[in-house]
Amino acid sequence: MVGMRGAYGYNDNGNEGGVVVGGGEAEAEIAAMAVLHKVAAPPAQSTASKLKARVKETFFPDDPFRGFKGKPLTTKWVMAVQYLFPILDWVPSYSFSLFKSDLVAGLTIASLAIPQGISYAKLASLPPIIGLYSSFVPPMVYAVLGSSRDLAVGPVSIASLIMGSMLRQAVSPAAEPLLFLQLAFTSTFFAGLVQASLGILRLGFIIDFLSKATLVGFMAGAAIIVSLQQLKALLGIVHFTTEMGLVPVMASVIHHTKEWSWQTILMAVCFLVLLLTARHVGLY
Repeated sequence: MVGMRGAYGYNDNGNEGGVVVGGGEAEAEIAAMAVLHKVAAPPAQSTASKLKARVKETFFPDDPFRGFKGKPLTTKWVMAVQYLFPILDWVPSYSFSLFKSDLVAGLTIASLAIPQGISYAKLASLPPIIGLYSSFVPPMVYAVLGSSRDLAVGPVSIASLIMGSMLRQAVSPAAEPLLFLQLAFTSTFFAGLVQASLGILRLGFIIDFLSKATLVGFMAGAAIIVSLQQLKALLGIVHFTTEMGLVPVMASVIHHTKEWSWQTILMAVCFLVLLLTARHVGLY
């Protein structure tokens, strides 16, 4: 109680008084804390300047042109060309050791990209040569125009399935293969225009508005669609549906049970067991 009374400014006689120990220092600190620090108000901005700042923050969050400030005109032109063609920025510092590493990486990826491209072309009902072109042409273009060293460029299974299913509803690849190929080239051309426009206009921020649930749902749906489409080859069915829905695919599998081939099923199961076993063996 004595300590508490002393702390709250009471003396031994019970009368209220000042702080016994360090009273002068405490009063100085209290006086210093009582000083008001005024903060200047931010400068007034017009609606146009606020809108300009918001647009710049949305479309150019990293401010790619900040390095252009205070540079001569010739340097600005060189930097602009390097910005459009990033290969001109890293090629001067490219060395032979990097080339050897890239050669090994290229051969490794090619061993995977070649059969993968052929299978993707098969999913889209296109000739295998188209799958080979789509495997090495996009990386060559991206090496000149791209800036990421870790981005995988090329066809994907879900895009091949969707394009093949969409085109088969209009044209039969067996009856009119040339027209089917022309439609495939036209659709991929316009898809490339849209992607190039998104890159030039720097609209990559749109992905920030997609929730995680949307992305997970898309990946799960793509995995299910790809798995269902593999039932045709896994069971050896010849007359298979061209639709990608769960009900049409399962109905086609059940209605064509007479076309099931036990040799094909046995081979597919053996390869699946081999792939799963090799995956777990590679972890040790």
